[in-house]
Amino acid sequence: MDSVDEKIIKILQSDSRLSARAIAKKMNIAPSTVLSRIKKLEEKKIIRDYTITLDYANLGYDVPVIIDVKVSKGKLFEVENEIAKSKNVIAVYDVTGDFDVVVLAIFKTRKGLDQFIKKLQAYKYVERTNTKLILNTIKDSSTIKI
Repeated sequence: MDSVDEKIIKILQSDSRLSARAIAKKMNIAPSTVLSRIKKLEEKKIIRDYTITLDYANLGYDVPVIIDVKVSKGKLFEVENEIAKSKNVIAVYDVTGDFDVVVLAIFKTRKGLDQFIKKLQAYKYVERTNTKLILNTIKDSSTIKI
């Protein structure tokens, strides 16, 4: 990866809807160069997806939480995969420390959160959970700017 690739990534991070022609114009290079560079970045799995960022609050999801989960008997991946199936779960992480898993999830209501936690606590290998309600979000980005 060189400075041209980095510049393409920066431009795509700011607006992934731009065409190769628009990117090429910004960089003063040929559109075919942009297309071939993007294809190579995709093949190397440096660029994995093109996506949108949703404002969950505007969609009615006003209850964001972080849930710590303690898992027993070496069944970490089994529990994580089960948690990941929920439509409300944004991310599932293996972590070090007092808990084994951190779950980032968002709900429309406290009742939805309550139902999820009770279901989670009923999983066979879940020993305990610790739920934290997110009061304010200062930064929310799954990527860093290159």
